[in-house]
Amino acid sequence: MKGRLNVFQTAMLRWRELHPYSAVHVVQVRHRFDRGRAETAIANQLCDAGLTGLVLDRARRRYEYRGGPATVELTVIGANGDRHAEIRAEIERQLNRPFPPDGALVPFRFFAHDGGGEFRLGLAYDHFIAGGDSIVVLLNDIVGRYLGAPTDHPKPNLYPSTLRPIVMRNAGKLLRTLHWLPRIAASSRRGMRPRYADHADGYNAVEFVTVAAPAVSVLRRRAKTLGVTFNDLLIAIILKAMARDLREASRAGRRREIAIASIINLRAEIGYGAHEAFGQFLGSMRISHPVPDDISVDALARDIHRETVRFKLQKLYLQTMLAVQINGMVWSFLNLGQRQRLYAKTYPVLAGLTSLNVDALWDTRATNGTVPEYLRAVPTGPVAPLVIAATSAGAALALGLSYRRSAFAAASVTSIASFLAQTVCSMQ
Repeated sequence: MKGRLNVFQTAMLRWRELHPYSAVHVVQVRHRFDRGRAETAIANQLCDAGLTGLVLDRARRRYEYRGGPATVELTVIGANGDRHAEIRAEIERQLNRPFPPDGALVPFRFFAHDGGGEFRLGLAYDHFIAGGDSIVVLLNDIVGRYLGAPTDHPKPNLYPSTLRPIVMRNAGKLLRTLHWLPRIAASSRRGMRPRYADHADGYNAVEFVTVAAPAVSVLRRRAKTLGVTFNDLLIAIILKAMARDLREASRAGRRREIAIASIINLRAEIGYGAHEAFGQFLGSMRISHPVPDDISVDALARDIHRETVRFKLQKLYLQTMLAVQINGMVWSFLNLGQRQRLYAKTYPVLAGLTSLNVDALWDTRATNGTVPEYLRAVPTGPVAPLVIAATSAGAALALGLSYRRSAFAAASVTSIASFLAQTVCSMQ
């Protein structure tokens, strides 16, 4: 078979043995909905991009797109009530619906919500096949076809180099930074463990909140004034929201730090542009902080920035990749219950953050020349009981919160989402 799965793709295959590991994107299409036209646009784009006939050999970590006609599953959901509630319910259904585990499979499912003069097009996909940037490009091209303005993007490389070249190029740096492993282990021992009522219950519920463009613009200026990245400031706000939700007693012992896993995109380092290769190029960094009640968001963002700068300069994501590889070797010796508890015990993370700038990728503009509304929801997996998908589109920021209902009550996640939005909007 032609392609070899990288270390994070292989990890996702392990995670989806425990429960579905699907992700969902939803884009606004400012045109009347026509089912036949939508199915034709989807099928033609999948065929032209070579994204048909996928066969997965999970045991050998190999895959191949063998081509052939596209199989399009397009569900049209009701438009008789609250649009937001109906779309949220469908996103949640898709998150918890598995794809075939092995062999020949179709890794895409589509749905549409007809709003009369416009509609929302949703795409659920088996997350191991691609990162969010590849899915944005795919949806962009599908929408372009639907609107009669197909793009001239070339067929992407479906078998890009895995993350191994990064490790080979940075082998010396990896060896020099192995002394950081004890520090990571010590940080994990200080980190608060997520608590699950039932480790076997992997059901993902979802909540959404959108921050308007003017408030997001203020947040970006605030980050620049502080000398931190937009992502650093967003992590700080999430940490404050998490600390606010936790009982004071739970933060009083040895495990008093709150850890967030922030996803990073390694595509540029591997050398592929967004339109050049379809696949997944993800890594992560773990940010941990005690978050005392009296610390300000600004001070917290500066603390986080010092960690993220060190992480990037010393390429500590190489160690994360090594840790994932080690976990894979340990995995085969564990029973089901031990696998469900592995990350909570050895690598405690309370939340994850995955940021995606659709504005930088979307080149099919609507009639008013702006990027359409865009939502994302990503699976929690066994690592973190809450994952926040931060999506910038049309200069607004949509926050999709996926959470394990065995770890968080719906009211708690609603409170966290409200705090995030209120904090951003209150910044000057």
